[in-house]
Amino acid sequence: MAKTTILLVDDHPVVRQGLKSLLAIEPSLEIVGEAGDGWDALAIAKEKQPNIVIMDLALPRLDGVETTRKIRREVPNARVLVLTTYSHDRVLERALNAGAAGFVLKQTAAQDLMAAIRKVLAGGTFLSPTLEQRIEQRARRLTPSRRQPAGRMRALTLRETQVLQLIADGLSNRQIATELGISAKTVEKHRQSLMNKIGIHETAGLTRYALDLENS
Repeated sequence: MAKTTILLVDDHPVVRQGLKSLLAIEPSLEIVGEAGDGWDALAIAKEKQPNIVIMDLALPRLDGVETTRKIRREVPNARVLVLTTYSHDRVLERALNAGAAGFVLKQTAAQDLMAAIRKVLAGGTFLSPTLEQRIEQRARRLTPSRRQPAGRMRALTLRETQVLQLIADGLSNRQIATELGISAKTVEKHRQSLMNKIGIHETAGLTRYALDLENS
């Protein structure tokens, strides 16, 4: 069976060494490259075509968000798993909108990293549990009277939140599909689901809803 190939991207060699030690216990994984800045990461990703890129956000020359965006465009089969100490909501949203498939805090990497790798390899999106709870809480912040009755309010999933934000940014379903690395048909399913949940069925209303979340 072919191994899952991994590129490690962090500007601290000691962190990369720690990640290698952590991943060495799993024989199905193979580290095919390391990079200490964004431009080197992009070059190695294009050369090695890894299955997974484990990406720090605080990189020299080109930050992790833009590096993620470029890798997703130029190496579309690579899944980017962000590993960072940052936990601010806006940073999280920028990384996800750039195409990251998961977000793991360095503080909990020993517990979460292998589960995250398995999840994104299967096509899913992974967030460390504490971050996932915060995303759900943000989706509940709007006053129920402006949307559905409180008993019918349901939190958006992570992917629905991503689609909502990109709709608010003015992207079409096809453009959203490209940004997130999924099909336009899947985007439409997420779009329909989030509209049903929040009771809004037109783009202008979705945009206002996203802005309310942004400012809440």
